[in-house]
Amino acid sequence: MSRTILIAEDNAVLAEGIAENLKDEGYQVVNAYDGEQALEVFKKSLIDLVILDVMMPKLDGFEVCARIRGSGSRVPILFLTARSMDRDRILGLEMGGDDYMTKPFNLTELLARVKGIFRRLAWYQEEIKEQDELVRFGESQIDFRTYNARSKGRTVELSQKECMIMKVLTTNEGEVVSRDQILESVWGMEAYPTSRTVDNFIVRLRKYFEPDPIRPRYIHTIRSVGYKFTGDDQ
Repeated sequence: MSRTILIAEDNAVLAEGIAENLKDEGYQVVNAYDGEQALEVFKKSLIDLVILDVMMPKLDGFEVCARIRGSGSRVPILFLTARSMDRDRILGLEMGGDDYMTKPFNLTELLARVKGIFRRLAWYQEEIKEQDELVRFGESQIDFRTYNARSKGRTVELSQKECMIMKVLTTNEGEVVSRDQILESVWGMEAYPTSRTVDNFIVRLRKYFEPDPIRPRYIHTIRSVGYKFTGDDQ
């Protein structure tokens, strides 16, 4: 079944050029030319990926992303923008973006990034089919299919990226997983200027699952390398 991509871009010539190339790759495409229109199209259509400019009329791309994520949707979002500062890239990705490209861009690379997003999503979906969808450790549990977790007596709704990180760690229980492995599995190496955002996500996950986030029992830092998950309190 063909995937449908929403392009939210106020430059109509650029938007149509991207759309034609995506159609040549077999995707269906719908266009929106400002932030409000992007949200309206998103609500009315079954969208598999959003390619999202940041500097748009009416609502900027960061706000559009925030509202999409606030609705509970985990649709992949690829930022495509002239905002090239590292702080903008990190903000977009930590708000729920799956990738971040800056203009001017190489069209072949954009098409590769789109394929990469769908490939990583397929990896996650295949992982939860082949392995137990429910993982328990200590007094916590994660349902990787519904993105819901129970910890410290409360329900936590995890983001897709949080679930994907925990899937990488729990699948490799007892083994050291490098930051580069996490980046490649969850975002793709090309999406990030540094591994700082991985560390920020780990801080968030420890707040959810660790009895004492300062002294982790489950998600351990391996200095200068990455992280190791142990589910048996070791």
